[in-house]
Amino acid sequence: MKKGQITELTIEDMSAEGAGIGRAVTEENPGEGLVVFVQGTVPGDKVTAELTKVKKRYAIGRLVDVLEESPDRRSEDEICPYLSRCGGCSMGALRYGRQAALKEQQVKSKLEHLGKVDFEKETVFNPIITSEEVGYRNKASMAVSTGGYITEKGGIRRPVHEPRIGFRVRKSHEVVDCGFCRIQKDTVMAAAEALRRFMEEDGICSFDRRWGKGLMEAMTVRTAEGTGEVMVILHIHGKGIPGAPKLIRYLDEYIYEAGGSLESVAIRRLDGSHGEEIQIIAGAPVIIDEIPHPADPERVLTFEISPDSFYQVNSRQMINLYDKVRGYAFHDGCDNPVILDLYCGIGTIGLYLADRAEAVLGIEVVPDGVRDANRNAVINRVVNARYVCAKAEEFIPQALEGTSGEDKELEELVGRADVAILDPPRAGAGRELLEAISRAGIDRIIYVSCDPATLARDIAYLREEGYILKEVTPVDMFCETGHVECCSLLARSSR
Repeated sequence: MKKGQITELTIEDMSAEGAGIGRAVTEENPGEGLVVFVQGTVPGDKVTAELTKVKKRYAIGRLVDVLEESPDRRSEDEICPYLSRCGGCSMGALRYGRQAALKEQQVKSKLEHLGKVDFEKETVFNPIITSEEVGYRNKASMAVSTGGYITEKGGIRRPVHEPRIGFRVRKSHEVVDCGFCRIQKDTVMAAAEALRRFMEEDGICSFDRRWGKGLMEAMTVRTAEGTGEVMVILHIHGKGIPGAPKLIRYLDEYIYEAGGSLESVAIRRLDGSHGEEIQIIAGAPVIIDEIPHPADPERVLTFEISPDSFYQVNSRQMINLYDKVRGYAFHDGCDNPVILDLYCGIGTIGLYLADRAEAVLGIEVVPDGVRDANRNAVINRVVNARYVCAKAEEFIPQALEGTSGEDKELEELVGRADVAILDPPRAGAGRELLEAISRAGIDRIIYVSCDPATLARDIAYLREEGYILKEVTPVDMFCETGHVECCSLLARSSR
């Protein structure tokens, strides 16, 4: 096949980036055919596409015409008006039931092909835990653009165009000015409107990377689902925001009208001379969220969240995920275990399990996260959880050797650990940490992953170390997008 060629395709699958996947049968690929990725298509569509890039194993196509629409394609009035340009909701044109089915199959396929898992023999694969809801994200990072600025006679600067606050066009620096988003909370859109008004009235310009000049680059909004508290973080190039009190007043008014309560405003200085320094310019240094206590419906667990702390972006599905972790942690009557909570963030998972554990030891490399985790233990009156700032792959071997620098009680907990919970970033846990866990002789591993490919890679290594993958449960934390969370239980083969 050649660049520029028109081909007819039936779309069979969808990539995480939202491109439909079809196969073109050619003389060079007479069997299954050449894989072709086509943006703007969904599984079940029959289309014609022009090939814009042709490689040995795949091709990229531009949609020319939809010959037959998929029964799983949403109608025009159901689709977000920004979908064709915004790079956010890669599965937004697909009905939710098919989204969930695709994610479930993608998790299973990656574990089978990359992790060499046999679901017929040793592993239970549970149906995906779904949640079709709007406004589920409790954190939004929005880009800001005025196209830079123009310097007029007399040295007066003015923006190139009106402020645009939203999300970037796919594979572009262009910002889509969003007045609505299906997956963001109303407080996010309110904060964006307040910033828009302030920038227009005061002539505030966005940062222009071409010239290294300008002020505003982005805005992050965090909303605590359980309390309605809101934190706004403004990413700027410079020492501060001229007229900041006016902006804070607008943010407070607009967020209140949207049903939230502005409790914290911070600026993150991106100027090279300052590093990435965060300064609270109004309100508290944290916001507070609450979730139901897993063992007592009359109680809640309370969490302080600081600007850089990791917190699951879907608060409602977070509870379903943590319930699954809890079930795995106390599986087969395993009660009162010593739990290692690795990549623990602000301590949410460990504190959710602490009432049935002998002890929880959390390890996190981000100092703010460790501070929040220890503070959250105190707030919730949990006396059997402690958190240390360290790289887990270094701390665990040192603790086993008695050279960690921590007290002997903590080092002893590592040697007695029954359960290790891993919730790493998208890049996965890495071999060093997995070797350390295996060396510690930990019987049970609960691996929470937001990337099925790195999960499969790490599970393949753990299986070589004598662990059996007992059970897998996908959790759709990110509906409308191509991402999916996954909770897995592994146990030593001797169990």
